Amino acid sequence: MTFTGMQLRTLIRDDNTLELSLTKVDMPRPGSDEVLVRVEATPINPSDLALLLGPADISTARLSGTPEQPVVTADIPAKSMRMVAARLGQSLPVGNEGAGVVVAAGSSAAAQALMGKTVGMAGGEMYAQYRCVNALMCMEIPQGTTAAQGASCFVNPMTALAMVATMRAEGHTALVHTAAASNLGQMLNRICIEDGIDLVNIVRRPEQVEILQDLGAIYVCNSTADTFFEDLTSALTKTGATLAFDATGGGKLASHILTCMEAVAVQSMTGYNRYGSDVYKQVYVYGMLDTGPTILSRTFGFCWGLSAWLLPLFLQKAGTQKVIEMRARVAAGLKTTFASHYTREISLAETLSLQAIAAYSKRATGEKFLIRPQL
Repeated sequence: MTFTGMQLRTLIRDDNTLELSLTKVDMPRPGSDEVLVRVEATPINPSDLALLLGPADISTARLSGTPEQPVVTADIPAKSMRMVAARLGQSLPVGNEGAGVVVAAGSSAAAQALMGKTVGMAGGEMYAQYRCVNALMCMEIPQGTTAAQGASCFVNPMTALAMVATMRAEGHTALVHTAAASNLGQMLNRICIEDGIDLVNIVRRPEQVEILQDLGAIYVCNSTADTFFEDLTSALTKTGATLAFDATGGGKLASHILTCMEAVAVQSMTGYNRYGSDVYKQVYVYGMLDTGPTILSRTFGFCWGLSAWLLPLFLQKAGTQKVIEMRARVAAGLKTTFASHYTREISLAETLSLQAIAAYSKRATGEKFLIRPQL
């Protein structure tokens, strides 16, 4: 049987434009270790938007095509074209993760065991009605759990668990997390509460403070409050956190965190040292909600680090057994610890509506879209 379905694609043209479209594609017959999944649900994550929209100016987006196969075109500033030079002229599929039902399977035991099952999966190209993947990329969803509940089973849950694993591996005892009211932030809170780990949450609005406090968070700091530095320093004093994961990337927030960490470390020094404390402080940047420059004011001594952090690189180093353990915990907690909540469900065609693009491109905390390709 041949399976044909729609797939969302993104293309950068040499006339400084981005083109988003739906293309009808034939799915390949699964290889021996592969399964073909009818995609029922796939989320829009910030990491997806980097590929989907690139550096396009969304305010210039215009719509053409048909209601069933819309085409969106948007201008890219000339100075930003060098950022996407490597993908010029390539029509690329999008979508990091999703969930659906296995409708065909290869001959291997691992593939055949998933036939007819609802699975979560990673591996890209999920904004489509069908996806052929290696069986090892699939996580069987427990009975009674829907595809929508399992759609976000990889990126946020595995990232949150990997943050905690990184903390332990590097000898830290507590965490700081920014943009902490997000779906990922809420998962990280639940994990830390379950595991008895102190977590300092940084948010940007008073209502986000309330969201996290209602979830049981003890330390929540509003970065826009006049008392932010005092609040953060107090939370770091109580928790001893010397490791932070920053989702914003640009601006001064990473610098502020390191400054407050150093202020806490200096309090325990017995004498003056012009190089600052000998307490190592680390900030990992894992997102780019702020696409501007990362600005550092060197007020935190010389014992510190600021670097990028990426989930796939962590998983490569962690090893197969660790990844299996993490996936098992996620599968068991899809309705609780790792539950995701969506503000809107849309079809593939609706994903290319100008209204939807304007909404999900804002990357607003607490607003998460779920694509339902079979609608």
